[in-house]
Order: sequence, then C-alpha cells, then structure tokens
Amino acid sequence: MAKADRRPCVDCLIVGAGPAGLTAAVYLARFRRRVMLVDAGEPRAALIPRSRNCPGFPDGITGPDLLALMRAHAARCGVAIDAGTVVGLAPTGVDGGFAADWRPAAAPGRTLTCEARAVLLATGVVDVEPRLARIERAIRDGYVRHCPICDGFEVVGERIGVIGFGAGALAEALFLRTYSSDVTLLTLGEPMEPTDADRRQLAEAGIAVIEEPIVELEVADGKIKCLQTASGEHRFDTLYSALGANVRSELALALGAAHDETGALSVDDHQRTSVPGLWAAGDVSSSLNQIAVAAGQAAIAATAIHRALPAAYL
Repeated sequence: MAKADRRPCVDCLIVGAGPAGLTAAVYLARFRRRVMLVDAGEPRAALIPRSRNCPGFPDGITGPDLLALMRAHAARCGVAIDAGTVVGLAPTGVDGGFAADWRPAAAPGRTLTCEARAVLLATGVVDVEPRLARIERAIRDGYVRHCPICDGFEVVGERIGVIGFGAGALAEALFLRTYSSDVTLLTLGEPMEPTDADRRQLAEAGIAVIEEPIVELEVADGKIKCLQTASGEHRFDTLYSALGANVRSELALALGAAHDETGALSVDDHQRTSVPGLWAAGDVSSSLNQIAVAAGQAAIAATAIHRALPAAYL
C-alpha cells in the first residue's frame, strides 16, 4: 500500500512548471512567500523548436532554453521544483486552504500530502496530434506547428496545410491567409459539412479542401515532401495542426470549478476560479495560449494570492 506522508504547510502550492507556473513562483518567492512547485515534467513549451514572438528574444529562443532560464530564475529566488504529479486536492476548511496529494517521480508508489493556504494551477493543455507516422519528429523539427499566432510570420509566402475539420480548423485556415496565398485544409477523412457561409469564405479566400484520409507524412530536404492521400501526393512547406487541445483542469473540475465547454477554467480579473483559494493561470484558463499571456496571468495571480494571504512581516 502506498504510504502517505505530510509536508509542512506552505503559503502556495503551484502545480505545473511551464511559463505560468515558473513566473508565479518567482513573484511569490520575491513576496517572501513559502512556495511549493510540483511539476509532472511535461510542459507544452518544451516542444517549441524556436519562438520568435517571445518578448526580449529578437532572434528567438527554443522552448527548452526558455524553460531552463525561467527555472534558473526561480532557483535563484529559492524555489525548488518537486518532480511529481498532484493527484488530488481537498479543501481543509481553513481560510480556503487545501491538502494536496502528490506522487514524487522518484517514488511513484508513494503518496505525499502537502498542506497549502492557496493553490495555483498552471497545468496547461495537451495538443491533440494527428495520427501520423513520424509526427513527433516533424513537431520537434518545426514542420508541424500548432500556433499561427506565435509563428505565422515565419511562414510568409509558404505552401501551408492545415490539418483539422470543423469551425476551429476553418478559422485557422482563414487566419493563415494573412501570411500566404497557398493554404489547403486537410480534414483527415472527416466530413467538413460546411455551411453556405463557410463555402463562401473558403472560396473568397482561395482555400482548397482535401477531405481524403492522410496515409503518410514524410519530411525530407527541409520540406514536408510527401503527404500521401488516396488521390496521390501533396507537398507543403509547413503543416499546422488545428485539432484542438485537451485542458488539464481535472484537479479543479473535481472540486466543482466553473469552466467552459472545453474544460478551460473560468477565472475573474485576478485569476481566481470559482473555488475559494484556488487560482489558475496560463493555458488551463485561457484560449489564447501564449507565453506572454501565461506570464502576465501568473503575475496577476501571484500578486492576488499574496494580498489574499495573512500578512507575513519581517
């Protein structure tokens, strides 16, 4: 049987060490708050080959390098990252506090309990990827992208394929027409079932639609050389996956937190959820999944948490 141990009470437990969680940790530590940061080791930002719209990095920065710098910043403020997974939150009834059960990565069979006066969820989202061979390599090398807001500027004039179906994929294809006149929507064999208004938008924008299943993806010579469908080969410079994402909001939903139809948490102007003592920042609470947005929300949340907690005078 897994053993449950208790950890001393902290002012704030932060779940997730992506840009939002790390920013919040720095702020709270500099507010001289006791912080515990637990991370499962799967930040979405780690998949970014290079971001060129991250403020302060005019030549761009890779996701792993950015996270390394942010981790170093947190460490300099005295924040240690506990590798593990938070598996449950339970209100303690003490000023909105929580008991959090988590399993350390080094001993997954062991359950630890941390008591926190407040909790900030920065758990993010997980992209839904197309089921294609070698998709991981294509994402890592930057041939399959997820965010035209982040990097549409880098594909100006290229041949672009958008993988997806439904309103989200249509909107992404139309958005990418800002950057290229050669955009094709690939529905993976799923029926588009466009409305008359959708058809007019596609026609006016000159966006082609291929509804056949994709058989194979091949990356060669710096290009997406071959995208096999039943009718033959199609070549693109860049693919965008517009299949959506799964929000990692289970911990909050188990507490009855308000959320939208995707599971993204509803928050107020201070990033507070509908559960007393529970805050959220970053992709778990926002549909504009941007590093700058995550950092800004984290700064707002951390400041609100500090002000909500009992004063800690020197």
